[in-house]
Amino acid sequence: MSAPVVVFAVGNPSRGDDAIGPLLCGRLAEWLKNRGREAEVELIEDFQLNIEHALDLEGRSLALFIDAAVNQPQAVVFRQIGPSTVITHSTHALPPEAVLQVYRQTEGREPPPAFTLAVRGEAFALGQPPGAGAEAAMDEAMLCLVRLLANPRLDAWQALAA
Repeated sequence: MSAPVVVFAVGNPSRGDDAIGPLLCGRLAEWLKNRGREAEVELIEDFQLNIEHALDLEGRSLALFIDAAVNQPQAVVFRQIGPSTVITHSTHALPPEAVLQVYRQTEGREPPPAFTLAVRGEAFALGQPPGAGAEAAMDEAMLCLVRLLANPRLDAWQALAA
């Protein structure tokens, strides 16, 4: 049986602030383990979202996509999203909304309620560690994740969404 909540953490650990998703995935895994809650949340870490990720939505009550965001004034933005047809030149590197749309098309039903947690990133140079601004934004994002997972219900998440 699948965990009721799936979290997709997207990013490249070798590209500065693009490591935000994978680093938060590691922090979240440790937080869940320390509380004996690993079975409640499946963590999926990847460089980018692909059409195959639609399969990971099956049987979930909630989905969360975490990624670094460029040119975002706030450190953290949490919002609800829905399926959307997005024009893309590839079946690789899809936005979360497109993954939801692939699920809708392949399964013939609506995907689980989904949200994004966009965390401000500023520097994405290859071979660089995340900057101080990204570290501070990740701390804020982790507080948001703890609030979300304290009450993993749609109405609770909607109340926290921007």
